[in-house]
Amino acid sequence: MSAKETKKGTKKEPKKEIQKEAKVEGEKRAPKKAMRHVSWVSKKYREECIPMLMEQFKYKNIMECPKLDKIVVNTCIKEATSDKKILDKAASDLASITGQKPLLTKAKKSISNFKLREGQPIGCCTTLRRLKMYEFFNRLVNLALPRVRDFKGVSNKAFDGRGNYTLGLTEHILFPEIHYDKVEKQMGMNITFVTTANTNEEAKVLLKGLGMPFRE
Repeated sequence: MSAKETKKGTKKEPKKEIQKEAKVEGEKRAPKKAMRHVSWVSKKYREECIPMLMEQFKYKNIMECPKLDKIVVNTCIKEATSDKKILDKAASDLASITGQKPLLTKAKKSISNFKLREGQPIGCCTTLRRLKMYEFFNRLVNLALPRVRDFKGVSNKAFDGRGNYTLGLTEHILFPEIHYDKVEKQMGMNITFVTTANTNEEAKVLLKGLGMPFRE
């Protein structure tokens, strides 16, 4: 009687080939990595804006080309001093527009004539970067600005001398995410485009290349 045989019978050796096949099938069924979404504006910057900037400003290195670093959206509501619900609704609308929860901004000092106390929430602000920044820029340029009445382009004089540009909107219902019937209070907003450009000329060429409709 061999060592593999016992009183209860012979022991069956595990089939190694079946285990190998199951292991191979398990490796094949491994989940695939999700494809990374690339914004149309980001693609346009790499394919069109960079070659144009390199040729116009004679950059020696591609890293010298200015780029859009971030977009800051800020709003302030004077009625927030008397009714907090208005500020909550404004923050909700701003979150719908930008796709990001805003930060409440507070008063830095007290002003008795305006019934304003230091530390009281009076507005909201959000900073967009990377994909959300490009998506917001795309909706602003192609959907919101064309809905402005008698729109002839944005101003050429709103640069700060350091390559940053600020745009003001008087109505937030220009964005398609806001339903006009549900709006209780109109609010304006300031939108600042922060770039890595050193001069206003470079920043203007960059923003115009991305699709910003400047006034001629």
